[in-house]
Amino acid sequence: MPELPAAYRTAPFDEHCAPRRLLRLFNGKWTTMVLHTLHLLGGSSRPGHLLRSIPDLSKKMMTQTLRELEQAGLIARTVQQIMPPVVEYSLTEMGQKFIEPIEMLYHWGIEHADLLDRVTAAQHSAKAAMKNQPESITEEC
Repeated sequence: MPELPAAYRTAPFDEHCAPRRLLRLFNGKWTTMVLHTLHLLGGSSRPGHLLRSIPDLSKKMMTQTLRELEQAGLIARTVQQIMPPVVEYSLTEMGQKFIEPIEMLYHWGIEHADLLDRVTAAQHSAKAAMKNQPESITEEC
């Protein structure tokens, strides 16, 4: 893997630097899944098919994510004026360029599934420990 430019190897990182902007873009829980699923479906999909293709994604969250991606210019929404209207979402040219880093992350996750399992187990243990701690009682003055 090529080395990062010097500006990205020392802290602090400016709020507007490329890595932080990329991570902000991928910050939404469903953002990468929606983009990648559209890619796997040939670059476009009707909303119902997209929703059925992503387990646990609610219609509300799909709609919100699609709107955010459309506003960012990563997907386009097309409405065919027939009865009933047909809506289709498709990756834009810019959206297609974001598939490569998403797939790189997915490959890393597959190759390091054991590490992800350990992190998930540690997170679950920490949550369980916090639930078992007694709440602090504050006295009224």
